[in-house]
Amino acid sequence: MLINKPQKIYISSANIDMRKGIDGLASIVQQKFELDPFEDAMFVFHNRSCDKIKIIYWDCNGFCLLYKRIEKGKFHFPKKLDSYKYTVTNEEFQWLLNGLKIEEIQRHESLKRA
Repeated sequence: MLINKPQKIYISSANIDMRKGIDGLASIVQQKFELDPFEDAMFVFHNRSCDKIKIIYWDCNGFCLLYKRIEKGKFHFPKKLDSYKYTVTNEEFQWLLNGLKIEEIQRHESLKRA
């Protein structure tokens, strides 16, 4: 459970070496994402086989590093991307963590009162 829920969630489109720790991942955020790792955001990284993810975020007085390994199957990251990073909503992030394909999820249309 996250103590302070970050406002934005960025996901890396490239595979990373899962041996990287907080400093290595923060360096990727600065150099590749061109973002500040101290901003109110969560940064998600995955390995080549997409069965492991690492997440870093700044929590007021230190970095948090989260790690998840999916036991059956894999995480489904979007395939057609034109940048090193992309932003997802909190809802899409939850789908991703549960092994769902974000690209295949279809939302209902918003209805407006007549």
